[in-house]
Amino acid sequence: MRRYFMRLSYRGAPFHGWQCQPGEVTVQSVIESALSTVMRRDMKIVGAGRTDTGVNARMMVAHFDVSEPIADPARLVGNLNAIVGKDIAIDEIYEVASDKHARFDATSRTYHYYAVTRKSPFAYPLSWKAPANLDFDRMNDAAAILLETSDFTSFAKLHTDAKTNICKVTQAEWERVGEDAWVFVITADRFLRNMVRAVVGTLVEVGRGKMSVEEFRGVIDRRDRCAAGTSMPGHALFLWEVTY
Repeated sequence: MRRYFMRLSYRGAPFHGWQCQPGEVTVQSVIESALSTVMRRDMKIVGAGRTDTGVNARMMVAHFDVSEPIADPARLVGNLNAIVGKDIAIDEIYEVASDKHARFDATSRTYHYYAVTRKSPFAYPLSWKAPANLDFDRMNDAAAILLETSDFTSFAKLHTDAKTNICKVTQAEWERVGEDAWVFVITADRFLRNMVRAVVGTLVEVGRGKMSVEEFRGVIDRRDRCAAGTSMPGHALFLWEVTY
C-alpha cells in the first residue's frame, strides 16, 4: 500500500466537527465521499486531530492509503476541490513513508483564538467580541502558568475516550494583532477535547477580574472541569498548524 498525506483547510461553521458521525455532515465525511467518488472505491482518511463543531482549520493534515501510486497528485487536488464545496480547500497531496501517521507522528499542534474589542461586521464570523476593558496583561500572567502545567484535567471535556490528560504546552500567550484585535496562541504536543476553548474561557474570567492569577493556578490544581470557566464559542478558534 502507498500512503499519502493531504494538507487542507476549512471553515467550521457548516460542519458538525471533523469526525464522521451518523446522520451528521462533518469535514471528514465530506472529504471521504469526494475521495471515494474520484478514486472510484471506498476511501477512508485519518486526521491529525478532531476539531469540534464550528471550529476552523487553517491547516489540517490527514492520511489515506491506495494500492497504486497516484500519477498526478496535483490533478487529484483539483478534482477534489471541485466537489468538496466552498468551505473546504484541499491544499496539497503528497506521498509519505507507508508507516507515517497523520495523528500519531505529529510532534506539535498550534491553535489560535481570535478576539476583537470593537464591534465589527467583518470580524464577527471568525472572532469573538470581547469586552473593551478585558485585561490581556493579566490573562498573559495566568497563561504563563500553563507552561508549567502537565495535567489538564480541569480543561478536559468529561466522559471522553482519552487515556491521559497529560499534555506539554510550549507556548500560551495573547498577542495583539491590530488596534482592536488579539489572538491567543497555544502550542502543545497534544490537546484534549474542548481544551483550548475551556482554557480561553477561564483566562477570560481572569481578564474580567472575576478570578485572580493565583485562583487560575488553583483551578488547574483541582483537576476538576467544574472549577474552570465556560467554554468559548467555537467560531473564533482555528487549528493553525500541525508539525511533524
